[in-house]
Amino acid sequence: MKRIFSLSLVAGLTLVVVSVASVAIVNAQAGMVSSILNRMTRGQQSLKTLRANIVMEKYNSQIREKDTYQGIILYIPGPGGSRTAFLRLEWTSPQHETLAVAKGNYQLYRPRTHTVIEGNTRSVAGNKNSDVLELMTMSATQLRTRFGEAEDVREETLGDGVWTQHLKVTPKGAASYKYIELWVDKEGMPVQTKMVEKNDDATTVRLMNIEKNQKIPLDQFKLNLDSNVKRVKG
Repeated sequence: MKRIFSLSLVAGLTLVVVSVASVAIVNAQAGMVSSILNRMTRGQQSLKTLRANIVMEKYNSQIREKDTYQGIILYIPGPGGSRTAFLRLEWTSPQHETLAVAKGNYQLYRPRTHTVIEGNTRSVAGNKNSDVLELMTMSATQLRTRFGEAEDVREETLGDGVWTQHLKVTPKGAASYKYIELWVDKEGMPVQTKMVEKNDDATTVRLMNIEKNQKIPLDQFKLNLDSNVKRVKG
């Protein structure tokens, strides 16, 4: 599951001028962060379903090489957050692989080995990559509790022309990664996230061609596989 379950927030002429300028900067940053979090909250509350293309880039800092994965994601929020949500993540490149999550259980099907790994989502709780997925459903209060205040808050236009506001969050407690960056669009959707690990490896996830609140049949989150597929407990 590591690969599949393959964000963060904010120093004259005289000492008085410097102090006033610093306060103004902090207040401006705090106001921008509050605006972003409020927009994310409204976006979460209005999101009923999500369908999008997904691109994941994994950077290996030791050999300075990148691996890129492309696919499609389907998502329906659940009342208990990410652990009760419906999710289908189907990678089409560089190889076919499908993850389906429903009612607290997951199936990970790998056609090339004719194998499906099945288990409960609780078994991956605490995985560093689950923090990235949970950011889609965290409230502002939960975000501050888990990560503290945001840093590096700024506007940024992504490569395909999508306007976003960027922020960086660092986990308060022990974690196996250093920080997560988010790029939030005008509707409050985190359209890009980047997780940087302690060894400077990084995983960047980008959502494109987003379709919200379109009907998605629940049978999309259950893999109907042949009886001869090898089943492995996760």
